[in-house]
Amino acid sequence: MKQISLLGATGSIGTQTLDVIRNHPEAFRLAAFSAGRNLNLTRKIISEFHPALVSVADKEDCARLKTEFGDSPVVLYGEKGMVETAVYAESDILVNAVLGSVGLLPTLEAIRAGKTVAIANKETLVTAGHLVMDAARRAETEILPIDSEHSAIFQCLQGENRDEIERLIITASGGSFRDYTREQLETVTVKDALNHPNWSMGAKITVDSATMMNKGLEVIEAHWLFGLPFEKIDTILHRESIIHSLVEFRDSSVKAQLGMPDMRIPIQYALGFPKRLPLPDAKRLDLAEIGRLHFEKMDEERFYCLKLAYEAGKAGGSMPAVLNAANEVAVHAFLQEKISFLQIDQLIEKALARHNVIIHPDLETIWAVDRETRDYVASLI
Repeated sequence: MKQISLLGATGSIGTQTLDVIRNHPEAFRLAAFSAGRNLNLTRKIISEFHPALVSVADKEDCARLKTEFGDSPVVLYGEKGMVETAVYAESDILVNAVLGSVGLLPTLEAIRAGKTVAIANKETLVTAGHLVMDAARRAETEILPIDSEHSAIFQCLQGENRDEIERLIITASGGSFRDYTREQLETVTVKDALNHPNWSMGAKITVDSATMMNKGLEVIEAHWLFGLPFEKIDTILHRESIIHSLVEFRDSSVKAQLGMPDMRIPIQYALGFPKRLPLPDAKRLDLAEIGRLHFEKMDEERFYCLKLAYEAGKAGGSMPAVLNAANEVAVHAFLQEKISFLQIDQLIEKALARHNVIIHPDLETIWAVDRETRDYVASLI
């Protein structure tokens, strides 16, 4: 049985991870988890799964849980609590399902502690991919992708020689506004942006999907996970989200991973790897019922955030940290209706333009760049 630490248990990926654990009590046990400020759901998770360690965001919530549950589980809070959850001694796997750059330090500490990391937190690899992958090599531990696109690539590469990859092709649904022109985007609302046609995700990721920044972050992730230059990582618009990604090899053969949109599939694949476990209530793929699959070339001028992400990734160093921090602040402002949808990429572009790239930044430098960028973007709003 694999013991699991879960960061972000009350979020979209976190609750679906709990569903996988719930479906396979013979294979997985929730040993430790972190949550944000959803105290009611946190209580339910504790009562159902009986973890040994729990971490919450606030000191006050920590005190409440200690009063309610006594000595079991151990309850911590804040960044220290997240790190303790990530490195919990009895855990075999860390599932990083938190949003934002807060997932970086716990991930690095888990790797140093020799844990396998199943990662759904894009920002960790985007901001510090060089540090994370170097730490994984030193610790001789695995980084297993949970994002459906990277899981698809990972599955396609099983049994293959990575030196024979010609290119990766990452598919994109197009998000809530895939049929809109730039002019039509000028008046879209937060409610419009959160209406994703294919996937059920958190608000921030859904907006990232609408701007196509989500795909840009995935391109940078793929660069680090699979060790390919950006020139060999392509994106393509695929409306149905049935093909999750493709790998082309040097002999022109192409492998694809297909399935109905269900995040539990890549989550379960990462947790059960190298075994495939049953997912009995998953909807099965029926190609005859679907009938047709559609593909379109990605227009980087239309999806301008994707273009910015490629530029930041190719610049390397500290530039992806700027991209990520600026995007987080801008998306948060949009969700609060402080800026328009198109102002998101405008703010990101300004932040990238003013930054002088720092090659091979250490962790402290990344934090400093992150803080400076957030303050700058906030000052523009």
